Amino acid sequence: MPNLPISQLPSASALTSNDVFAVVQSGVTKQSPYSSILYAPTNNYGLFNQTSSSTPITGVAPFSGSLIDGGVGTLSVPANGFNVGDAFQATLSGIISADNNKTLEITIQTGNTILVDTGAISMPKITAKRWRMDIDFSINAIGGAGVAEIATAGTIQFRTDSAGNVVTEIFSNINNTTFDTTTTNTLEIIAEWGSSPSAGDSIYSILFTLLKVY
Repeated sequence: MPNLPISQLPSASALTSNDVFAVVQSGVTKQSPYSSILYAPTNNYGLFNQTSSSTPITGVAPFSGSLIDGGVGTLSVPANGFNVGDAFQATLSGIISADNNKTLEITIQTGNTILVDTGAISMPKITAKRWRMDIDFSINAIGGAGVAEIATAGTIQFRTDSAGNVVTEIFSNINNTTFDTTTTNTLEIIAEWGSSPSAGDSIYSILFTLLKVY
């Protein structure tokens, strides 16, 4: 192919982690994979935004499911795509109902690797009230399982049927045993009802966003 001005080159299709860019460092032209540029520590941007409400997770079998539905962007970081110091924030909000003395547990994970969970929350009586969850992630070390480390912390808040009453639960965890940055990591947020759940138990999200903040 002859040398052409950039404006005359064919347009690229959707970029993938296998695509390569030309960069100049200290006067030397080098190549860099798209994943390194996408997840460079100086880039702060949105990664994913949900565009429809998630499927309600109810007290009818199977009692558990994802709080994330379809949207634009990505929930995955490719193998070796993390850098030490990377930080992310996730925000969810939606509608919840619960019968008194049921339990709800929300687990934040990548594949089968649990990053943090809320523990079993004993629920008061709730009828179609608002809820919100905020989650922060920090990549403290990279490498294989036993070397990599991720710190995860957050809060979940929900209104109850008692006038003006808002419940707040705080959760946090450091995973430095099973977290692995040498493989693809895809964020999942799973809710599960316990304590003999009933049809009156339900939770779903109407909003979910994932941001890279450092």
